[in-house]
Amino acid sequence: MAQQHGVAQRMVECKETKRTAFIPFLVAGDPNLESTVEAIKALDAIGADVIELGVPYSDPLADGPTIQAAATRALQQGVILDKVIDVVRQVTPHISAPIVMFTYFNPIMARGLETFCEQIKSAGASGLLVPDIPLEETTEIREVASSHGLDLVMLATPTTPTPRMKLIAEKSMGFVYLVSLTGVTGMRGTTESRVEGLIEQLRETTDKSIAVGFGVSGPDQAKQIKDWGADGVIVGSALVKALGEASSPQEGLDALKTLAKSIRDAI
Repeated sequence: MAQQHGVAQRMVECKETKRTAFIPFLVAGDPNLESTVEAIKALDAIGADVIELGVPYSDPLADGPTIQAAATRALQQGVILDKVIDVVRQVTPHISAPIVMFTYFNPIMARGLETFCEQIKSAGASGLLVPDIPLEETTEIREVASSHGLDLVMLATPTTPTPRMKLIAEKSMGFVYLVSLTGVTGMRGTTESRVEGLIEQLRETTDKSIAVGFGVSGPDQAKQIKDWGADGVIVGSALVKALGEASSPQEGLDALKTLAKSIRDAI
């Protein structure tokens, strides 16, 4: 059984060892649930420090076409919340990277906050990220998540005013997720240079780890974000595309491993 730590502890370990955290994101159930399990194990073996696992949702506000398409494929195969929780239960004994579940609020509300947090924690999840909950409405979810030993990770964006960014950094657990651009997720050829300024701005308000995501498509961008001073690099769409849009699940896994290794090596 692999030794697993919480999200905050893992990010502190990365800081102490001057290692930039590699935080990949996958959509559960794309191309199928077996591939998700294998992909999580592969990412852990390659050196992922935290793994974000997306619950497929029919109306993903923050997600671009790649992740939307992956969620649609998963939903068409009947991938529901219980199956995603089963994946977490199946895989966590074999990995050391903590899993952060990425889900919109509706599935949580449908199940009940207390039950949801209890179930994902008992399955082995370490954290939770809910992109469609504004700061003002996070008090209850943070308290319930904390009571179950889950870190609630929060998002700050380029348009977040400084006083609000400070509050988000204060309330975020595990790390602060800095969205590198306005708009939805997706692969970009270049990362907006104002990310460097945003990292500096956040640094002035918090000593928590800062991880940058949205639009990171490969090793060059990951290295750029590291050089700008981020503590972690989050990669979603590029990995989701590699895994889910290949001609077979095995080819998808091979493509995912190649891309993930190139990013891990770059940072």
